[in-house]
Amino acid sequence: MAGRVTLLLWAQTFGLAGAQTTQLLVEPPWRPAVLWDPVTLTCQGSGTTGATTWYKDRQLWWPEGPDRLTVTEKGTYTCDRPGSGHSPSVRVSDDWLVLQVPVRALLEGDTVTLRCRGWRNYRVTEVSFYREGKELGGLRDGTELSLSPLQLSHSGRYRCKGRVGSWRREESAPVTVTVHVREGPGGVPVSPNATLRPPRCRRCPRRTPAVPPEAGEVLYTQVVPTARAAGSPGATPEVPQVTYAELPGPRWHPGDGGDYENVL
Repeated sequence: MAGRVTLLLWAQTFGLAGAQTTQLLVEPPWRPAVLWDPVTLTCQGSGTTGATTWYKDRQLWWPEGPDRLTVTEKGTYTCDRPGSGHSPSVRVSDDWLVLQVPVRALLEGDTVTLRCRGWRNYRVTEVSFYREGKELGGLRDGTELSLSPLQLSHSGRYRCKGRVGSWRREESAPVTVTVHVREGPGGVPVSPNATLRPPRCRRCPRRTPAVPPEAGEVLYTQVVPTARAAGSPGATPEVPQVTYAELPGPRWHPGDGGDYENVL
């Protein structure tokens, strides 16, 4: 069931599940499948139950067969459902050495593991992995290659070489790895580590936020009272007074410069 869910999600990722197309799901979800696993193929698409037509190696194999079957022979399988056409093909291998890739959408930033397997689970040693003919490294008694995080440059054809059992030096058939761009809402490509932000409001009314005094500002206001008229009783010249308004924080004094002015 987990394999079917994985493959259905893979189909939905590329918009296939919503379209009227036939899908061929494989359990377990690896490609190529191998004959020594219990491989099950399920044909999904429009049409009625029992109306599935199966093809093997491009030849008609089972007309009006069931929509689900267990594979017992190696080969390349496709199915057909009335109204939705032929499915993509699924290859079932019985080779001595097989390199397998998960059957799911491979997106930037993900982790994927390729595994090199021997026929009927024979032990594989002295394994080397290759991409486009270039050796990626030899792993003594290691049979898996991890690509993390996935990048577009990881796309290509991979294969492995190794010793199966103690007597056969084998090379796998190539498998293609295709890394897809990760897309955000609206199909916009995004970086795997990007944080999506809400779109800017271009027509929103502009607001001038009130700027409170910063902690630590010291405000100085100089107040000069009006002098009494000359000659009036008790007339005395008055000395201008300075009043200080202070907020906690770093000190500032007149003459230091800044944005504040004396108010007369």
